[in-house]
Amino acid sequence: MGVYEELGLRPAINASGKMTALGGSVLDDAVVAAMGEAARSHVVMDDLLRAAGRVIADATGAEDGCPTTGAASGIAIAVAAVVAGSEPARVEMLPDAGGRPDEVVLMKGHSVNFGAPVRQMIAIGGGRAVEAGSVNKVSPAHVEGAISERTAALLFIQSHHTVHKGQVSLAEMITIGRRHGIPVIVDAAAEDDLRHWPATGADLVVFSGGKAVGGPTSGFICGAGPLIEACRAQYTGIARPMKVGKETVAGLLQALRQYGNDPAGDGGRARMARLAERLGALPGITGSVEQDEAGRNIHRAVLTVDPAEAGRDAQALAEELAAGDPPVFLRDHQAGTGRLSVDPRPVTPAEEEQLARRFASILGAG
Repeated sequence: MGVYEELGLRPAINASGKMTALGGSVLDDAVVAAMGEAARSHVVMDDLLRAAGRVIADATGAEDGCPTTGAASGIAIAVAAVVAGSEPARVEMLPDAGGRPDEVVLMKGHSVNFGAPVRQMIAIGGGRAVEAGSVNKVSPAHVEGAISERTAALLFIQSHHTVHKGQVSLAEMITIGRRHGIPVIVDAAAEDDLRHWPATGADLVVFSGGKAVGGPTSGFICGAGPLIEACRAQYTGIARPMKVGKETVAGLLQALRQYGNDPAGDGGRARMARLAERLGALPGITGSVEQDEAGRNIHRAVLTVDPAEAGRDAQALAEELAAGDPPVFLRDHQAGTGRLSVDPRPVTPAEEEQLARRFASILGAG
């Protein structure tokens, strides 16, 4: 009996993506081994965090880096760093900014909830979110108009959660930040090109360690040396309850060392095309393949559900799959429009076969 079964739980088939709600990534053996080795001895944590920063810098091309418990804590810590800096008295006052500039300007279409509101992460770090423009229309003038003497940072969120139409580009945000002498923070949590985002000129970039990188539940911030020093300083303040353990740091660093982008790969296109064709032969399902909405090299099988033929709508089908044995979780962000999708990254070939059989059984073709 496995660890989950002992708790009365069933291991799930994750066809949704590298989602926090489903435990992030399944870890490589080398990552697990690094975590196990780290667990067997002690280390000075301040030294480990600085050494980790050098590995993060090497992986991202940034000046320095700081491990975190996740991308959400990374946003809070990054905001705290620009609000309080490294001065102990200021660090210990947060989230009270003590009258210092604390406003963080972000586009209204970027004020999202990724499991918690990004505004809340800003507030934990001592910041106050200021939304620029409308959900689907933001101009550079909107961003500049939101800047005042109280502005501490600009925040840009690169995510499938955000609105992509009618927004100001990151390049424009950085230009505005430079013109006003304001640092720019980028949340690139699930992005797979670790060197691209720091190279844009952003001052701090936040990544998840448990998504594209394939590490344990973790994250990291990379960027300019003095700001990363200020990020580390927050571990004596608001980041204390977010402290990252030695085992997690070791696992993250191992994942970073072995992580490599594969621009020549097809992002699962051929594999998902075969699955879409197979599932598209079932009653009420039309299969196709689409690239990730945020532009990453990920291709997913998209399953459009005809309720009349399938005998249930897309949301009901997703719920039926999730309630079965084994539970299958699809990407259901667009279930309201009749569309479900399968993300190839976390699904093994054996799980893909189980998924196909579950579909056939539910739709009466098994």
